[in-house]
Amino acid sequence: MIYSEILEIYSLLDQPGKPGAKILKLFNKYKINILLKKVKEKNGETEFVKIIIPGKKGRIKKGHVPTLGIIGRLGGVGARPNTIGFVSDGDGALAVLSTAYRLAKMIKNGDNFEGDIILATHICTNAPTSPHEPVPFMGSPIELSTMNKYEVVPEMDAILSVDTSRGNKIINHTGYAISPTVKEGYILKVSDHLLEIMEQTTGKLPVTFPITTQDITPYGNGIYHFNSILQPATATNSPVVGVAITSEVPVAGCATGVTNINQIDMVGRFLIEVAQRFGKNKCQFYDKQEYVLLIKKYGSLKHLQKLR
Repeated sequence: MIYSEILEIYSLLDQPGKPGAKILKLFNKYKINILLKKVKEKNGETEFVKIIIPGKKGRIKKGHVPTLGIIGRLGGVGARPNTIGFVSDGDGALAVLSTAYRLAKMIKNGDNFEGDIILATHICTNAPTSPHEPVPFMGSPIELSTMNKYEVVPEMDAILSVDTSRGNKIINHTGYAISPTVKEGYILKVSDHLLEIMEQTTGKLPVTFPITTQDITPYGNGIYHFNSILQPATATNSPVVGVAITSEVPVAGCATGVTNINQIDMVGRFLIEVAQRFGKNKCQFYDKQEYVLLIKKYGSLKHLQKLR
């Protein structure tokens, strides 16, 4: 369980100001490589956080085990001054930073992973909001392309994108759900390995959610998107799976008092188990042979990754 990590990270994020320095100080205790970058654009500013967990046989140590990327996707952890407190939309950052904190402790205690793990998110406590149906969207102080620039890195061989996804009428489940795998414009089948890990960490039947071609195209093209959970797929050739933190009824991303520690813990345990198996080559995001066959029969769909 990662309850203690969640509570400590939450206490740092649930306050006005810039929490980056406090997050940096927390991880520096464990001698973990953490990078903090402040970025300002016309709609505001935020702090990007990238945490690199080295594996025993990962590329950092000149090994060949693939690297797992875990991204917390969100508009902001707060929507001040419109509302005070931690917003629903911040759960992606909370889940990823809490998981990273737990991984740092595991490394210190001698539980090392096979491959490298790169975790990235941003933390803005005063993000704007924007109109959206059925409930308002959390806006963002920076463009989606900027998020991809700082959060999606070439070293990531597969990516889990964690995003609060309560503001819809598609997923009617309190907990979390995973998406089909997306790779270079193709929406592939849901990974059986990820479904198995979800069953193991929840003790329940796995929950998935549907996505459309619109959802995997870049923001800014004038087309409706479910939310930004799969936007990392527009900036990489690696497979991407969305991990959606969900609710039975639509809840606005800018709503406060929503965060559920049990949900964040479930997601965190799922991320850690995926990281363990991925480094041991026991968790595949997609069928590589079938993907080659798709390309051979139907050609590339990379044009869907471009803003037109």
